[in-house]
Amino acid sequence: MTISRRDFLNGTSLAIIAGMTPLDLLGADMLPFDNYPPSLTGLRGSHAGSYESAHALAQERMKFPVDDLPVEEKYDLVIVGAGISGLSAAFFYQKKFKNAKILLLDNHDDFGGHAKRNEFKKNKTFSMGYGGSESLQSPKHLYSNTALKLLEELKIDIDKLEKHFDVSFYPKLHLSRGVFFDKENFLSDKFVSGDPTRSACDEIPPGQLHGKKIKEFINEFPMSSTDKNALIKLYTEKKDYLPKLKTEEKVAYLQKISYRDFLLKHVGISEQAVKYFQAKSHDFDTIGIDAISAYDDSRVLNLPGLDGMNLPPMDDDDLNALNDPYIYHFPDGNATIARLLVSNLMPKVTNGIKDMNSIILNKFDYTKLDLNDSLVRLRLSSTVVTVANANKGKEVPVDIGYLDKPELDSEGKLVKLGTLHRIQAKHVIMANYNMMIPYILTELPQEQKEALALNVKAPLLYTKVLISNWKSFIKLGVHEIYSPCLPYCRVKLDYPVDLGRYFHPRSPEKPIQLHMVSVPSLPEQIGKDARTQFRMGRYKLLTTSFSEFEKDIRNQLQRILAPTKLFNHEKDILGITINRWSHGYSYYLNSLFDDEDKSNNIINTARKPFGNVVIANSDADWNPYAQTAIDQAHRAVDELFSQL
Repeated sequence: MTISRRDFLNGTSLAIIAGMTPLDLLGADMLPFDNYPPSLTGLRGSHAGSYESAHALAQERMKFPVDDLPVEEKYDLVIVGAGISGLSAAFFYQKKFKNAKILLLDNHDDFGGHAKRNEFKKNKTFSMGYGGSESLQSPKHLYSNTALKLLEELKIDIDKLEKHFDVSFYPKLHLSRGVFFDKENFLSDKFVSGDPTRSACDEIPPGQLHGKKIKEFINEFPMSSTDKNALIKLYTEKKDYLPKLKTEEKVAYLQKISYRDFLLKHVGISEQAVKYFQAKSHDFDTIGIDAISAYDDSRVLNLPGLDGMNLPPMDDDDLNALNDPYIYHFPDGNATIARLLVSNLMPKVTNGIKDMNSIILNKFDYTKLDLNDSLVRLRLSSTVVTVANANKGKEVPVDIGYLDKPELDSEGKLVKLGTLHRIQAKHVIMANYNMMIPYILTELPQEQKEALALNVKAPLLYTKVLISNWKSFIKLGVHEIYSPCLPYCRVKLDYPVDLGRYFHPRSPEKPIQLHMVSVPSLPEQIGKDARTQFRMGRYKLLTTSFSEFEKDIRNQLQRILAPTKLFNHEKDILGITINRWSHGYSYYLNSLFDDEDKSNNIINTARKPFGNVVIANSDADWNPYAQTAIDQAHRAVDELFSQL
């Protein structure tokens, strides 16, 4: 039987030739559109062309008045930002007004916000991964009815999604987690496998970690015997390090001391031993242990030293974060949520495909995101720089000014900003970064501007590296590597998820994606408050070139994997995509630096409706999760309709 390419990609038929996986078959015919955003490699995330207009507005204080420009288009709703929150807002608004004209504007060349899809195609290998928002965390415990209902309407079945994750795949290969110690910070370069500890958002069942006994594991560390003995005691002895304090006094004290200072001042381990823990919080908290409390964050991360302190039980949300399996994962992360929202709002983009299995390998037609005859349109590479007239009454349309794609030179440097356009809408939803809103909506009260500016987002890198095989990981006996002091704190093999016709590589001989996490960190950051560290890290990310990032990646992988004699970066690295999030995940309440009651007041002040403008995004709740983005979109739409 002959299968047309169109039928093959749309899922109406599938033939598997003996000895070839569907990914092998897709091969060279997998990318039908030029410059298809998910397939672009190199420096992505906050890519060149996505932030220059915003920097001109916020850093250079440029003004972009639109009063003298003609109104080019009119809409019922304009949404600033096409991440999960902006797309969800369009979905909720359209449900209330089926014939409403909606336009989403986004500064990136792809939709989804932090829920980015990365694709690699090399020879006959097609591989996809997540460039940001990773998985559904504890959906059965942490998701609101609103978020769960949206997933249901998008035909996302979380029970079925759970079954697509093969939790025993790496354990059956007897793989554990390991640690790489570098000689610049420890006694020697050394790799130690068999980490027996768990932390938040663990996808491996507790009984399948293949960890060594903690004493055996630590005794392999390249540290002095004094430091190793101190770490062993920290993990094995249940001791009250604050015996003179009552329970409530301990809680208050531990909330205001960093985990780093707790280890140094109360446990008494050395600066050298503390280095082992410094990046343990990078992946989950996007900051080091010098800026997380010894109470809330440390307990969620299952860091040692608190079991003998007679502390109150952890709250349900923290327990769920620690104990729930982290297995609700699409091969491209939460980009599938964004893609399903787009396919529902603009069905021509996907030829009508709207289910989580078929959409995995569906190629979106980006030329159909912004069609004149569509009720919902999505315009990329469009940075909103002004929103005005919001407080002039519901009969007065809101003016929106946006700059289209800037002109860059061959090195990605700005030549000139894009053309300024003026459009109008009855309603506007700001689903972009909170800290940018005061520069765009200048009519806001000063108190609200100041509240919005306090959401200083955390910078980070999510780097995807396609390697020709993963035999070196098999020889090391690990599926994940923690490095306390190297640029990338985490290097791990891709999650073992099969969905639709997409299959995780089962053979170590096959190419696989590595997921690498880096939080920009400088020695001078240690001890500073979280917002200051985030700003310093952002500057580092934006002033580092791709070639410098690539050098770090190659050096680190070569250093760790080359001793196996089964890896050489020059031939085994097939592709690199660096998702640079200079404005990464939303600021979150940190008891070291924030008062909870004051923070809640700031949050409520920041997201107040302003005339015909309301505010969405996870920033609006200081909570960097997909479910929060959905909930805040729903609240924002409800606020618009409460005014009607």
